[in-house]
Amino acid sequence: MSENSTTEMVTITVDGREMQAPKGAMLIEVTDANRIHVPRFCYHKKLPIAANCRMCLVEVEKAPKPLPACATPVMDGMVVRTQSQIAKDAQKSVMEFLLINHPLDCPICDQGGECELQDVAMAYGQDSSEYCETKHVVFDKNIGPLIATELTRCIHCTRCVRFGREIAGMRELGMTGRGENSLIATFVDECVNSEMSGNSIDVCPVGALTAKPSRFKGRAWEMIEHKTVAPHDCIGSNLFVHTLRGEIIRVVPRENESINEVWLSDRDRFSYEGLDTEDRLTTPMIKVDGQWQSAGWDEALQLVADKFKALAELKAEQAAAEAAAAEAEEAKAEEGDADEAEAAEPAQSATTTEMAALVSPNATLEELYLAQKLLRGLGSGSIEHRLRQSDFSDEDSAPVMPWLGQSIEQLEQLDAALLIGSNVRKEQPIANLRLRKAATANNAQISFLNPRRYAFNYPVAQNIVVAAQDMVAELAAIAAAAFAESGNAAPAAVSSAVAAAEATDAHREIAKALIAGENSTLILGNIAAMHPAFSALRTLADAIATATDSRLGYLSDGANAAGAWLAGAVPHRGAGGQREDIVSGNNLAQITATPLAAALLLNIEPDTDAADASSLMASLDAADFVVSLSSYNSASVKQVADVMLPAAAFTESSGTYVNAEGYWQSFNAVVEAPGISRPAWKILRVLGNLCGVDGFDYVSSEDVKNEVRAACESLELSNAVANPATVEIKPVDGLQRAADVPMYAADAIVRRAASLQQTVDAQTLCARINAAAATLLDLDEVSEVEVSQDGQSMTMPLVIDDSIPDHCVWVATAMEGNDSLGAAFAPISIEKAG
Repeated sequence: MSENSTTEMVTITVDGREMQAPKGAMLIEVTDANRIHVPRFCYHKKLPIAANCRMCLVEVEKAPKPLPACATPVMDGMVVRTQSQIAKDAQKSVMEFLLINHPLDCPICDQGGECELQDVAMAYGQDSSEYCETKHVVFDKNIGPLIATELTRCIHCTRCVRFGREIAGMRELGMTGRGENSLIATFVDECVNSEMSGNSIDVCPVGALTAKPSRFKGRAWEMIEHKTVAPHDCIGSNLFVHTLRGEIIRVVPRENESINEVWLSDRDRFSYEGLDTEDRLTTPMIKVDGQWQSAGWDEALQLVADKFKALAELKAEQAAAEAAAAEAEEAKAEEGDADEAEAAEPAQSATTTEMAALVSPNATLEELYLAQKLLRGLGSGSIEHRLRQSDFSDEDSAPVMPWLGQSIEQLEQLDAALLIGSNVRKEQPIANLRLRKAATANNAQISFLNPRRYAFNYPVAQNIVVAAQDMVAELAAIAAAAFAESGNAAPAAVSSAVAAAEATDAHREIAKALIAGENSTLILGNIAAMHPAFSALRTLADAIATATDSRLGYLSDGANAAGAWLAGAVPHRGAGGQREDIVSGNNLAQITATPLAAALLLNIEPDTDAADASSLMASLDAADFVVSLSSYNSASVKQVADVMLPAAAFTESSGTYVNAEGYWQSFNAVVEAPGISRPAWKILRVLGNLCGVDGFDYVSSEDVKNEVRAACESLELSNAVANPATVEIKPVDGLQRAADVPMYAADAIVRRAASLQQTVDAQTLCARINAAAATLLDLDEVSEVEVSQDGQSMTMPLVIDDSIPDHCVWVATAMEGNDSLGAAFAPISIEKAG
């Protein structure tokens, strides 16, 4: 219940206490705000009112009978009694009816100990039942791998139904039948497939819906509750992790109104299963003659430190020699011996000394900062977390961090939005809930420009779908409409692209909505960041935002991309966005094109975590020395690495994530790391000391965070593009591959979560084309095709999918086998498998 200066207030009396309340507020909201308990089952503060359980009946003076507090608006002078004999008799009668068919199976019910029905029955139930007829039994339904059903326990509160309809936007559960034959079920025995389905477990007041992965693993009163932060997307949902005897049993949402409210995506809720797998790395490993051998920490760390120090010394010697040679040439030129100076060639070393660090955008702020500090201390600035980005041409104009441009909470107050290259429903489900609120409650005009037709769970104003190679031209057409509608002149960087564009009615409607909205925004999503013309998309989006007086924002890849920028985990900027007096280096495209002497991998799997996994794997394969800090000994890491150091997962280490709105969230370890794994920040700290790099005398991760925060104190967040390059629209012919990262393939933990991999959102590698393309390519009746890209080919299943635009073959990235092809967006050919 919220109050503001414009809300008309009324005076009511509850149990003899006089209180002020907003006119029209429901009585139960007022009693909750004043800490007066009224029992309830169907009422939930985030759901529409149903008033069907009748448990909240209270006595209202002058009313002929008890009224439900959840559906009774307050009026001035109202007198309410929640503890009168009339109210208690009504509540006890309702409780008796609710228990008529409820089974007495509390000892084996997962909800036992935290069951609302148990709590209310203790206060309002009877010690014996007068009901002696046969209880009604309902057979359980299999509604998917995430939710277990015990429908005989259901009290028909319809919370799960209302959650699906009003919050998740998918009417998957409903009530059929009447009276005691009423039944909660799915439509024609389908599974529950929403990416938010696990919240049905939370809103269920009884044990009718429980978490299938944690079923029968522990009692609520035995578990210990720990606060932490979700590690999978840039929203940073707040979690409670429940443990029993040092084992993670389940994950539930922690209320935070400004971020995830009371909700949690299934990815954040069930991914913990990926923490306990057979390929967890629990001890340091060293490759000797091609064979992996266990080693102690001292041996492994000293080996890595010796390699790094030797390379740093060699790099320094080469730099000194090159400087001396340059000085000698300059001296000869000054003496007039120009011919000799011109003929002289600088000495070239046959030994490469290039070092690089490839780090995960899901790593903590502390890990990212220490990784870049170590590498720069060794003389190299080639550190990169943008593994799924392919266009770095405007990186000098990039903002200090990929900022949402507004708070997460403000998304639900939007009047208009254009999301570019974003499947926000699957990539950032919590942000999608906010956008759904804007669309349904505010009638916000939300539009999309994507290389594939995604399904959204709210009305979409304009859903423009074009082949990836046409996205720049399409956005230029929206820009043309925006400049025409606003009367502003196009800036020089986009003027030629805008002049060549032809705006349609759809483009003009998007522009009009952005201009008309008081709160409007353009958001660049994960797919836009992967696009080979990301710089052009960014420049055009910035121009449209300026022309329409809208905010420009980003929904970035990973949980901590914002933190990676702030920590200096990019080659051209240091911590806090520092541009001067830093050791700069190569971006990812340059790293993969340059022979490497050594590479440090931090929580990445190179065959799945890069937009061009093939190039990255080839580069690491050819490197002289690769060390991996990871929680897993995956096949790709074992292939390219020479040393594997076991790093603790997010539940086993302290750290900090910075979410898309720039909010810093720190957390502590929940359980101990398996074997002799150590937090990655501690491993990097020891490596820094062994390598002789100054400033690695940290005692805690808090010390590291404070150092980064001090570097960021004077930062001002802005997404404005400074000195943008000219946007050029280059026509591309032929079939082009396009890709995204499937929801349950986003990172190493999720890829190992067994229950999530059984859902409909889990995918395997396949080629998708639309029906028209299949006919054109004579692939109508084909089940397998040979896909060729960058001189490599592989056979995979063919799926006819009309969400794919023409001239496009959709092959998702981050899947097993993806490294056998080339970049996520590139020319491709497809033919019937031989």
